[in-house]
Amino acid sequence: MLEDVYAALETSERGLTSDDARERLEREGPNEIEAEEAISPLQIFIDQYKPALIWVLIVAAAVMALVGHVIDAGVIAGVVVFITVFGFLQDYRAEQSIQALKEMSTTYAMARRDGEKTELDATKLVPGDIVFVESGDIVPADARLLEESNLSVDEAALTGESVGVSKEVGEVDTETSLAERENMLYKDTVVERGSGMAVVVETGPESEIGQIATALEEAEERDTPFQAEMDRLGKLIALGVVGIVSVIAVTELVIGDTPPLQVFLTAVGIAVSAVPEGLPAVVTLSLALGARRMADQNALVRRLPIVEALGSVDVICTDKTGTLTEEEMTVQRIVANRETYEVTGTGYDIEGEFRRDDTPVDSDRVAEVMRCGMLCNNVDVGTRERDADDGEAGESGGRERTYLGDPTEIALFVAAQKAGFDHDELDEAYPRLGEVDFTSARKRMTTVHETPDGEIVAYMKGAPETVLERCDRELVDGKFVDLTDERRQELEAQTESFAEDALRVMGFAYRPDVPDDQTETPDESLEQEMVFLGLQGMLDPPRPEVPGAIEGCLDAGINVVMITGDNAVTARAVGKEVGLRSTRVVTGPELEEISDEELREIVDDVDIFARTSPDHKTRILKTLQSKGHTVGMTGDGVNDAPAVKNADVGIAMGIRGTDVTEQASDIVLLDDNFATIRDAVKGGRRIFDNVRKFVNYLLSGNGGEVTMIFTGTLAGLGLVITPIQVLWINVVTDGIPALTMGVDPAADDVMEREPRPPDEGVITDRIVTSIVGIAIFMTVCLLPLFTLNFYGELVPGYDVTGAVLGWSPGYEVGRELAQTMVFTGFVVFEIVRIQAVRFRYGLGLFSNNWLVAAVGIAVVLQLLVLYTSTGQLLFDVEPLALVHWAQIGIAAAVFALLMAAFVKVQDRYFDRY
Repeated sequence: MLEDVYAALETSERGLTSDDARERLEREGPNEIEAEEAISPLQIFIDQYKPALIWVLIVAAAVMALVGHVIDAGVIAGVVVFITVFGFLQDYRAEQSIQALKEMSTTYAMARRDGEKTELDATKLVPGDIVFVESGDIVPADARLLEESNLSVDEAALTGESVGVSKEVGEVDTETSLAERENMLYKDTVVERGSGMAVVVETGPESEIGQIATALEEAEERDTPFQAEMDRLGKLIALGVVGIVSVIAVTELVIGDTPPLQVFLTAVGIAVSAVPEGLPAVVTLSLALGARRMADQNALVRRLPIVEALGSVDVICTDKTGTLTEEEMTVQRIVANRETYEVTGTGYDIEGEFRRDDTPVDSDRVAEVMRCGMLCNNVDVGTRERDADDGEAGESGGRERTYLGDPTEIALFVAAQKAGFDHDELDEAYPRLGEVDFTSARKRMTTVHETPDGEIVAYMKGAPETVLERCDRELVDGKFVDLTDERRQELEAQTESFAEDALRVMGFAYRPDVPDDQTETPDESLEQEMVFLGLQGMLDPPRPEVPGAIEGCLDAGINVVMITGDNAVTARAVGKEVGLRSTRVVTGPELEEISDEELREIVDDVDIFARTSPDHKTRILKTLQSKGHTVGMTGDGVNDAPAVKNADVGIAMGIRGTDVTEQASDIVLLDDNFATIRDAVKGGRRIFDNVRKFVNYLLSGNGGEVTMIFTGTLAGLGLVITPIQVLWINVVTDGIPALTMGVDPAADDVMEREPRPPDEGVITDRIVTSIVGIAIFMTVCLLPLFTLNFYGELVPGYDVTGAVLGWSPGYEVGRELAQTMVFTGFVVFEIVRIQAVRFRYGLGLFSNNWLVAAVGIAVVLQLLVLYTSTGQLLFDVEPLALVHWAQIGIAAAVFALLMAAFVKVQDRYFDRY
């Protein structure tokens, strides 16, 4: 009883006094949910220094500075600054975009304080307050309904239910599910229709939505597999550098007579060559460019590494309403004059026609049922400014029509417009005199109107069974026909047929002879001896691009699972419409009855989960993850936030999503469209391919440098290439082309492959063999260039053995040219190598114009080093003659042939990528 509610809350229908409210506010706290705090700019900047590879570079710069190689140290430090600043700017921009999506204005509530209606800041509400809501309001707190008039609430943010819930005053069993508590209003849900008065029972964290938000604290932020692998790679490189340097140093000191300073400089040179200075910058820029491209396609990336994680997703759990469907109920079928008609057009577009057997018919055939649908309707019509990207401005100088009300009533309203009815004209011709409200118990609504002829008529709409029981006649071709039992059975069968196709069916009737005493204050006694007009079946139609997107995902080995709060019939019909793999449906109540082990056995075979709760969504997610799946999870309401945060890739809806869910997500869809998820996955796979390509390219190049220096040192040749020359190759002539590989187009088969296994990293067995093989081939081809030019430039009269081991003038002259040959040879070899890496992905030389330009820039920069006095001074090089270029060309040709033969061997033992 309501008296018990008042007593429990120590309040009354007059509401609280200001003093009581102030005291409770201090005790209970404000009526707000603390969302995840925005990440501070300082924290974003500090996070850029977490990867191990960054610290490897910092140590390398410090070592170079200590041994007096200031320029080298400056170059490495510059790379570190560039990586961290660029990463900071990208992450900061994403965080700012998320903050911009949040609601900026204060929410107000109408409450009764000190016995008077007062507008309050909603955060000041406390249990015991009496609040008032009406169409368009956001419910400010959890509240027990005291009074209502035709009240319907959109609770999708809480329950996932796409259809508005009719509310009524009364008692509900405590075991009743959240979605069926008709006497309760819940915080942050939206009033679609009608008005009501309620007493606040819970606020802030104690509200239903607040409790769900609190559950997010249990979900920890996890690194993506890519982040973990890059960190592991950095540590391996650090250990490898220490190991190689130690071996070289010990070897030189034990078996050679090289001065200790020269040994140290050689070790430093090897260390510099082993560290891929350009790799972090290339990875960061590639992910950032991918994120930017995804933002252009309406997917806002909150964390850069998640771009790559998309490529390994093999299950996408998606909402139905608004993601797979338009979220705009549309009348699709009509029964009138004992015939069935199809209605074309979707959403709130009033363009459409009526068809029978695929033949257009005049709208007069459905006029009466359409008129009833528009008159017996409480939709409010308004206008809004068109967005700049909405296309050409429509009527009223750039404004477009909007509708406020129950989605079902909006669908009827739009359908009537397709039949040529204008609301303002119809309302003027048939002014409303009275109304019998819709309630969930009655399941119908009746309005009374005066016709242009001065007659008083009543129009009714509602659930078909409740309308039919009030009718004794049917209107057929303008004549009244008795509604026989046989005809009733036919209409019931049509209603069931519509429902099987997931259509929500409404029945329509009218009464031509309304008694005088029912004109202004009609009641239920008016609803008898009605004339049946027909049926209208409506559906939230699938987005037109969704079936193709789902087909693309299935072809890519990605299973799509629909998880919805809607009923099983609707979910199955939509699943069939959009092309899900099967239409097996498991409902929330069925989930409650099965164990976790039983769910594990069936989860891979279920494509649709209906009537689910937030707990069900998280349980499904964790079951899929326990079976080794990489799961992308979509969500919009606060109820979805825990599942979104725990998913491998959490995807929030930007249009209808709540702040809490957006904060819990990795990606925010700016258009709420499933096709955008498909495009994002394709983008993620493309980016991963590109990352794998330039990791292969850069590490194999660095491996060649290490092997070349190591071999030259063991052969007693000293440094075959200087540290600053290695830096130049790694950062400039390698780095610039590698950066442009980040925008390589997708391979033709990128969405035809199976998803990458979660435990398969960037570096595969094939890439490891490539690094080793290319290192050997580079050394085999470049070492002869060094020795030929080194010995060929010795001053006559000097002993060759002494020159190799000593510091004679002849030794220095030969070394500079030989080092220049190796230095330039590496640059040319890398240019040959870059296309060899791309060729396996089916990419031609000119498929990436940025890469062509980058290679051109790298060549020009190398020529500037060789043929300008500044370049010769900084890099200790000599200008090369034509004969030297011929030698490099021959060596490059041999290198290309060795690579081609090696690839053929690899193809026999490894996958293509």
